[in-house]
Amino acid sequence: MTAPMIAPWPPLPRGYFAIGAERISKALNLGNIMRSAHGFGAAFTFTVGASYQAMEARADTSKGQWHLPHYNFAGLDEMMLPQGCQLVGVELVDEAIDLPSFRHPLRAAYVLGPERGSLSPPLLERCDFVVKIPTHFCINVAMAGAIVMYDRVKSMARFAERPVAAGGPIESLPEHVSGGLIIRSERRAKREGTAT
Repeated sequence: MTAPMIAPWPPLPRGYFAIGAERISKALNLGNIMRSAHGFGAAFTFTVGASYQAMEARADTSKGQWHLPHYNFAGLDEMMLPQGCQLVGVELVDEAIDLPSFRHPLRAAYVLGPERGSLSPPLLERCDFVVKIPTHFCINVAMAGAIVMYDRVKSMARFAERPVAAGGPIESLPEHVSGGLIIRSERRAKREGTAT
């Protein structure tokens, strides 16, 4: 008899992501971002033009800085992301996409603005997407980062469906089953009812 396979917790979402901040100035905020990034399974963290004080960040009890890479880019011209990784700005601007309506890229790097300011126009120009958290005013940068990472995990990992009434799921998450090879023409034929 073989032992049952235990699913990883939290569920692993598809793809990868990173999170960082532009011109961040407080070590506590950067430390909180690093701690949340470690908890949510980020691939790496980064800063762009961070102050010296912010770069002294420590991620408290999780020791996130020991478990995932962190990159300090002096300026936007130095910032390099992996090939195919899309940059997503998080900023409270009118033209931004509401976070609950946003489909996260498979490979993404999220960048937050500084504590007392906004993402710079050159950085916003470089972003593939800009999202906003639906709040009445700007919230703490570390909190904003945690909300974005939570939304990504919720959107891209497998969880049981929410019930219609208040409370937890009624049915457990069905076990994932890999199917056989599906050929597009066969799938189309099945959909159209012309399969032989």
